[in-house]
Amino acid sequence: MPAGNPHFPLVLASSSVFRQQQLHNLGLDFVCAAPDCDETPLAGESPAATAQRLAVAKARSLASAWQAHLIIGADQVAWCHGKQLGKPMTTAKAQQMLAELSGQTIQFYSAVCLLNSATGRVQQHTDTTTVTMRSLSSDTIARYLQREPDAVYCAGGAKSEALGAALIQRIDSTDPNALIGLPLFRLLDFLAEEGVSAV
Repeated sequence: MPAGNPHFPLVLASSSVFRQQQLHNLGLDFVCAAPDCDETPLAGESPAATAQRLAVAKARSLASAWQAHLIIGADQVAWCHGKQLGKPMTTAKAQQMLAELSGQTIQFYSAVCLLNSATGRVQQHTDTTTVTMRSLSSDTIARYLQREPDAVYCAGGAKSEALGAALIQRIDSTDPNALIGLPLFRLLDFLAEEGVSAV
């Protein structure tokens, strides 16, 4: 039987298949709903602050439709040389992005929040992961994108949990799950505070 709390069912405020898989791996019983919020960064806002604000906003956007639920909101911002890196979405943009990131160091700010829509309680955390990329030739990038087409949906274009590992020289993080999309270590703490256990 899947883990969970029958009084406060879980809702993942994300359409990300990667985050869904992370929760499935924990055996948690949950439903998905697409959040409705403007994801434009605010002027002067740090990347960590953007990620945290949007994670909370995504969860709150579903609160009225999902009352008496535990809503998981998440967001990730990739940052390199003072520039935010989005999801390339196309192979051509992914090629350009990965070429620019060759040999560079990137900060990934992965935010998660848990909103109890019955009580209004919000728990939130932002994990910082530092990724150092290998020097990448154009041929390496082309072969990678041919074999890993889903990478265009990942911030920075590198799907670290799969073939993207071949593009990375080093990862520094307190939670290896965060780079995929959800800082699970802290999320599990938040769920436990609400009476939900994965084991």
